[in-house]
Amino acid sequence: MTDLSPAIDHVVITVADRLDEARDRYARLGFDMTERGHHTLGSSNHLAIFGQDYLELLGYEPGRAPQQAGLHSEPPGLSGLVFKPGAPDFAERLRARGAPVGEAREFSRPVSLPEGARDARFRTAYVTDPALQSGRIFFCYHYTPELVWRDEWRRHPNGVTGVAEFVFASEAPERMGGLFRRLFGPESVRETEGGLCLPAGPASVLVLHPDAAARRFGEIPAREEGRDRMVALTLHTASLEGTASLLSDQGIPTSQHGTRLVVPPAEAAGLALAFTA
Repeated sequence: MTDLSPAIDHVVITVADRLDEARDRYARLGFDMTERGHHTLGSSNHLAIFGQDYLELLGYEPGRAPQQAGLHSEPPGLSGLVFKPGAPDFAERLRARGAPVGEAREFSRPVSLPEGARDARFRTAYVTDPALQSGRIFFCYHYTPELVWRDEWRRHPNGVTGVAEFVFASEAPERMGGLFRRLFGPESVRETEGGLCLPAGPASVLVLHPDAAARRFGEIPAREEGRDRMVALTLHTASLEGTASLLSDQGIPTSQHGTRLVVPPAEAAGLALAFTA
């Protein structure tokens, strides 16, 4: 058992070598994306910063070889669920408790500020359990959170304030449920309609049967038969009416599913992207 409480730090959308297109697409969806950042590991990104978490468009530029395993081969779409670890020695503490977490590594990226450039620095460690069949789950410790969560980057025309739901589609939800219990303790996961739920601060991580995920979001990305996949993301917005108006003005198709306004995968870089008030 671990004393680490689950809380989402950020979510990752893989866009490979189509960073320009993805940035422009998410700007049309009403996100104020940060300037392009370049990691010392070779990857590049754009961020949409929220209250306590953020969304990352992760890819690479031609001529820059990313060192992250799988970044070239990861299918476009939702590909990373990242938790807050609380302290820089998180990887050692988790492994001491028997959690399936690899060695930590550190890297950085320059951040341009009015007063000059500074380096945002991170320490990450990946979950290594084979129960995770696609995408990546990892922990990210921020040495310099003040270079990420800046008020001027938190104001989005679509009104988004944070992550509400991160969704896996799985024919065997207990597979991921067992992984989350190994990371966060035996009482961390509960049953929910159509699957399992890991409460994670103000958000929820849902592992749903594919038909339950489709009922919740309409169209979801295709999966390889028998394999889990990260398929959908729901974001809190200050005004669902305002979000709907912005998307309509941009000519972006949406559908209503319960309390969620959903943008289909073809319009959101390969994932079902939902908004809820």
